[in-house]
Amino acid sequence: MAEAPPQAIVRSLVPARIDRLPWSRFHTRMIIALGVAWVLDGLEIQIASIIGPVLQHANTLHLTSQDVGFSATIYLIGEVVGALVFGRLSDRFGRRKLFVATLGLYLVANGLTAFSFNYGIFLFFRFVAGMGIGGEYAAIHSAIDELIPAKYRGRVDLAVSGTYWFGAILGSLSEYVLLNHSVFSDNLGWRVGFFIGPVLGLAIWTLRRTLPESPRWQLSHGHADEAEATIAQIEREVAASGKELAPVDEAKTLEIRPQESVSFLQVAKTLFKEYPTRSLLGATLMISQSFLYNAIFFTYGLVLTHFYGVSESGVATYFFAFAAGNLLGPLFLGRLFDTIGRKQMIASTYIVSGALLAFSGYLFKIGALTAMSQTVLWTVIFFIASAAASSGYLTVSEIFPMELRSQAIAIFFAIAQLFGALGPTVFGSLIGDQDHPNPGRLFIAYLISAGIMIVAGVIAAIFGVKAEGASLEDIAAPLSSIRSAAGSVSEKLEPGTGSSTVPSVT
Repeated sequence: MAEAPPQAIVRSLVPARIDRLPWSRFHTRMIIALGVAWVLDGLEIQIASIIGPVLQHANTLHLTSQDVGFSATIYLIGEVVGALVFGRLSDRFGRRKLFVATLGLYLVANGLTAFSFNYGIFLFFRFVAGMGIGGEYAAIHSAIDELIPAKYRGRVDLAVSGTYWFGAILGSLSEYVLLNHSVFSDNLGWRVGFFIGPVLGLAIWTLRRTLPESPRWQLSHGHADEAEATIAQIEREVAASGKELAPVDEAKTLEIRPQESVSFLQVAKTLFKEYPTRSLLGATLMISQSFLYNAIFFTYGLVLTHFYGVSESGVATYFFAFAAGNLLGPLFLGRLFDTIGRKQMIASTYIVSGALLAFSGYLFKIGALTAMSQTVLWTVIFFIASAAASSGYLTVSEIFPMELRSQAIAIFFAIAQLFGALGPTVFGSLIGDQDHPNPGRLFIAYLISAGIMIVAGVIAAIFGVKAEGASLEDIAAPLSSIRSAAGSVSEKLEPGTGSSTVPSVT
């Protein structure tokens, strides 16, 4: 398909036709097909965690503890690289091509990991599998936001992000089979573990291939006829499910001048020059939740064993309650982000979870908690914090122009991962060794995480965007927009050029 010439102006109601659709089987099918990315990531990280000790055995890969830890780091680095590379390609070549390709890459790489015969090969395939999952984040959130009707976008995005913890629960349950010597030997169980994700993903990959391209992406890249055909196909599927289609508001007609792909330099310039407060908002939300989750998730086992005397085998039991709170939070609170509003809910979930973490840290310091009560508090805190963390991904995926949405998600995801990697280091150093655990020092770590979350909540209260129920084009006008029929988007010409730029609105 050839790009439309720069001077060609297209008038379209495609975005308005998407946003007025009722929920239907098409949307359910799409969420199942695309939302599996988060399940796979949670599954991957949990399985890697439980088989880590097995990989140290002489009859497996015979790794050191440092080797096991570095393999986790390599996977996370792969996620960052994948998000940046495939985020760029998603904005350039389309959502569908990339969400099919990235899942395929993950399936192949993770399956081949099971056949690793030395540490170097193992690291290589962990890196590539991480790239596939990282690319999924960028392409998936873009596609979901662009295809889900505006009034459902918040709750759907939060629910999809929250399914990470469903994957983590599945990974934990697999421990009872993979590490059961009456079922698998050490050198076979860990290899079988790396096939669980691909088996799940392969079934979804077939379903994912039936999904259409984002009509919004097609429209902005000069493929107006294809966009019209795609939205007509979706409308037919919705109507066939017995749903009535509401009339389209002609005032929402959008006029755009399709542009060439946007480079990373242009993305960075647009984000931090044209949208400075939105960039501050997105970066703060993503960094704070990443720091909190990496800090708590990678060290909660040490807290239970060092301070409460929980056996290493008993840690998994406490994990299920912790994971359940994280899974249920976005599912139960997600609707409120569409009804009460983004600013109110994002600010309150960040601030409340931060305040509760500080309070629980104080109770921990004075010795008022047991392993059970500590876990109950964590479950409550992360019921709220999980919705907050998921709203960070929702925010960066909807407050920037369509042409750079996928790359914006990738950039903020990469920034968050880099800062989040500091969390386990800070907490680990303050926990101390098993013989001399120091609750006072760990309390400082809890206060740091709580303070970061509260600051993020305050920034959300000040700079948050009222995006609930709004079309993506109203939240952030496409770079290629000239105006709508109602004149809501105004054209601003740079002197001596004739190219249009859209002023940012925060």
